[in-house]
Amino acid sequence: MKLKAGLFFFLLAGSLTARAQTTPAKRAPIDPFTQPAPLDFNDHEGYVSLFDGSTLKDWDGNPKFWRVEDGAIVGESTKENPSGNSYLVYRGMKAKDFTLKFEIKVVGEGGSGIQYRSLTGIPWRMPIAKNVTDNVGPVNLNWMMTGPQADFWPSAKYWTGQFYSENTPMRILAWRGQVVEGYGTKSKRLMGNVGDIMDLAEVVKKDDWNQYTVIARGGVFIHIINGQVMAVMIDDDPKSSNNVAGYIGIEIEATTKIMVRNMWIKKLK
Repeated sequence: MKLKAGLFFFLLAGSLTARAQTTPAKRAPIDPFTQPAPLDFNDHEGYVSLFDGSTLKDWDGNPKFWRVEDGAIVGESTKENPSGNSYLVYRGMKAKDFTLKFEIKVVGEGGSGIQYRSLTGIPWRMPIAKNVTDNVGPVNLNWMMTGPQADFWPSAKYWTGQFYSENTPMRILAWRGQVVEGYGTKSKRLMGNVGDIMDLAEVVKKDDWNQYTVIARGGVFIHIINGQVMAVMIDDDPKSSNNVAGYIGIEIEATTKIMVRNMWIKKLK
């Protein structure tokens, strides 16, 4: 046993030495037994900004509902100016694997979500209310998004943080607090929990700014709000609509006012 242990540590030391020798001179090797660096939401190294804070450059949506106000993107739907489901699409890039950071706030009731890996121009599955079509005319599919959504609806009991598949038959795939493994439209199975669905609601700030992080790698999706993991979805179907490169977008739904700012993305693929 002593010989085996000695051999193990000799090999381990050799492995660490080899790694250290191949590490760039300006970066020290990682100590494998230390904690990771603490959360820094404002660390933007390797990220690019999606919003300049003053204009909707590269964003595409119905100007009846979207504007810039006080350094934030604002989407607003009222009883006098109803939007139904309305989306603001970032046309500046398509992304598949990335980390996305943003701050989001909803005033009052109603809700929103951030679309990612999403496409436009796809026929809309759900009926659209008459008061909406009376206000905006026939649906403009260029402003409707299909694909994964990081849900954000603070006034609702269960939805904020969940993984939702917008405008597809899959709909809710991972509720808040769940780790789910699935295969496109064919299956989904609960693999574990990261917390109680109602306890995690206490992490969400109502009528205030929330820090939201979305991580997408291959078929794995992680939603994090204010430093707390809210949902993890794994989709193993390579042909799933969840597993394509697509646009980032912001949704407004129902009568509400949503604000988004400080949007940064680290695109890997």
